Amino acid sequence: MPDDGTKNAPQVTPAPPRVAVEPSTPRQISTRHRRPALIAFVTDAVSEKALADGLADVLPGGVDVRRGGIRAAIATMQKAATPSVLVVDVSGEDQPLSALAQLANVVEPDVCVLVIGEVDSVDFYREITRSLGAHEYLSKPLTNDKVARHVGALVLGQTHVTEGVHGGALVVITGVRGGVGATTLAVNLAGHFGVSMRRHTVLFDPDIHLGDASFLLNVKPGPGLRMALETPERIDALLAERAAQSAAERLDVLSGEEPLTSKLHYAAGGIDRLLAALRRRYNFIVADVPFRQEPLYDELLALAHQRVLVMLPTLTSVRATLRLLSGLGNVEHVKRPVIVLNRVGVPGSLTRRQVEDALAMKVDVAVPDQPRQVEAAATMGEMAMVRGNGFRSGILELSRQVAFVGLLDSTVGTGTAQKKDGVRRSWRLFRSKS
Repeated sequence: MPDDGTKNAPQVTPAPPRVAVEPSTPRQISTRHRRPALIAFVTDAVSEKALADGLADVLPGGVDVRRGGIRAAIATMQKAATPSVLVVDVSGEDQPLSALAQLANVVEPDVCVLVIGEVDSVDFYREITRSLGAHEYLSKPLTNDKVARHVGALVLGQTHVTEGVHGGALVVITGVRGGVGATTLAVNLAGHFGVSMRRHTVLFDPDIHLGDASFLLNVKPGPGLRMALETPERIDALLAERAAQSAAERLDVLSGEEPLTSKLHYAAGGIDRLLAALRRRYNFIVADVPFRQEPLYDELLALAHQRVLVMLPTLTSVRATLRLLSGLGNVEHVKRPVIVLNRVGVPGSLTRRQVEDALAMKVDVAVPDQPRQVEAAATMGEMAMVRGNGFRSGILELSRQVAFVGLLDSTVGTGTAQKKDGVRRSWRLFRSKS
């Protein structure tokens, strides 16, 4: 995989998201434009023939079976559209769980993954299906009947999947005061995830009256966000996708631009349903959330996997940051918000050390003051991180702080999914079977 600046990312365990859980329902193949029904990556001719023959009646136009294992799947899915069903072969892979975690970073979260391999172990099967959330694990050799029963039924929608905890991560960025640059940081962080890291990313701006996220990327706001927030019962994955506007190949923007005299009639709890739809489509949801006492913003803060507070090196920002940290203390999260000190070095401001002394804590990320680059980028409707090395370094460090790291195999062949610190992962990479 390309070096995206997150190789040495710290291990972060996101808080379990409180997404509304719906009853299991028959899986429906996505109607997204140009999304393939199925792509398979296998390492041997026997499996290739079994898939082609076993799915001949289901996919009469031919089965897209490609020679290559899990690494070939990772390389291809970084650039190609994610299919509804993805079959991957982990035969011969020294660390299959780590490889599957890498695959999860480059495919859309709602993909249904079937894993095939040579290991015939109950423990390995459980790690693949329960810990990672793959729909099924099939040990070799594959047969026409096995393919028809397990893979064919899935393509036809004759199986069930759970709609529980799975999918993309929600990162909420909030300025401790107005004008601290939170929107600029949110735009560039989302751009880094989507363009540089090639993760499926949506930049979510819930301020439908005064939000600037779409403006900074030269994207026209869509009309669907208000309807989604006011009538959540109408939300589904297709509506959520249509409401978002494309800014780059793997970067969308979900925003609105309603008249200032038009009041939003937000349906309390509606953000749960919208986020559930977005999490099935995107690996990362970066939300630029103003700090105002409104139900929509309060719920977004409560549902975030990771919160980011942006401040300036001023006494008023220090005071506001301390108040917000105190007010957010009653929200259950694994760790405190990431503190970003923006515009370090602006004339007449406090030094980083003075800010940290006043906060009685270290700031996590310091972004230097580069007004010319940032203003020029805003004028051109592009990301500021491509213009300034110092600003880019700050965004890379922020991405390391909030990126969620994949699984690592503890030892070869044991099938035990662990992180480097020995803590088991508590959320799934893929959709799981019921």
